[in-house]
Amino acid sequence: MAKEVTPQAVSKSWAQTMHGHTAVDAAEIRLAHSDSWAGTGSTKLVERLERENREDATLSVHATRSFGAGNRAISEQPDKFRTCFERDRDRILHASSFRRLAGKTQVFVFPQDHQRTRLTHALEVAQVASSVSRAIGLNIALTEAIALGHDCGHGPGGHASEDALSVFIDGGYDHAVWGADVTLVPLNLCNETLDGIRNHSWSRPAPKTPEGEVVSWADRIAYVCHDFEDAVAAGVVTSEQLPQEVREACGVQRDQQLRAFIGAMIEATATTGRIAMTSKCADALATFRKFNYENIYMRRESRAQADSVVRLLRALVEHYVVNPKLMYAPSERELFDAHSAEATKLAVTYVGGMTDRFACRQGVSLLGWQESQLPQGIGI
Repeated sequence: MAKEVTPQAVSKSWAQTMHGHTAVDAAEIRLAHSDSWAGTGSTKLVERLERENREDATLSVHATRSFGAGNRAISEQPDKFRTCFERDRDRILHASSFRRLAGKTQVFVFPQDHQRTRLTHALEVAQVASSVSRAIGLNIALTEAIALGHDCGHGPGGHASEDALSVFIDGGYDHAVWGADVTLVPLNLCNETLDGIRNHSWSRPAPKTPEGEVVSWADRIAYVCHDFEDAVAAGVVTSEQLPQEVREACGVQRDQQLRAFIGAMIEATATTGRIAMTSKCADALATFRKFNYENIYMRRESRAQADSVVRLLRALVEHYVVNPKLMYAPSERELFDAHSAEATKLAVTYVGGMTDRFACRQGVSLLGWQESQLPQGIGI
């Protein structure tokens, strides 16, 4: 008969590992496991400069090279071990704007357990983009940094937030531009990373690096495939509805689709030396996106949700512009006057940074909205 393990015993066992384990032959170091054996077999360290040299020798001709601290708005000392783009990736991973993507709409407002959020979308984009970059000899760290940061400028409620916030910003609110030029500025990222984030949308100018181009494709590949999968699981569409052209080119399952699109990019690049996709799969991707647009993003329920998001976010911005002190810590409350241009930009920044649930809570607590007025259920 198995011995019962009590919660107290589990807690005691965990507490006993607090300081790790002392190595038998080296009392001045600690090990994670009492029977740990792992090591490198060498005491040689591989520092950043050596890694940059290796990178320069192995990357493709037009891949972006890492060097020193990188091209940044504010000069920094280089890291001893990490390349400049690895530092960018790490900064984005630890940024609050990246964490808040977990609470922002991808397709479904208030997603259920297995539905995508902006955070899981960013992770899937990074996986797709890295798969391509690795195969064609590009800088993987730069690719990952751009991919992970590409949606940090998104507001709550999906793309409807751009419609909501554009009325307050000269030239409109573009999540790509806002992310690079406002949201991520405190991280002092490299120019190449910011350029890829700023220009990942196909409506923007082409990125200045091949890594940025890869992320532009990966973003579209990832959201087309996973938005469809989520919509099928939610009963919004069925696999049988997918156009025959798409079914023949890439199948109906997400793993088949990703394999087809990633492979088509690698094949096109190997053949031409350009960041591209073979025509058959590119046409199928366009048809796939059009199907999603018409049957998922623009269906009646989605449009109703979008309208609700726009009303909520505009009302919140207008409230904060009149009451800017609500956005400050007590020591900062006299910085801007109500109705000022500075207060408006700060209000847009503040509301744009909110998660879906926080924006809805503010609608209830600040604006006195009823829950029935808020975005509900299946969404944008």
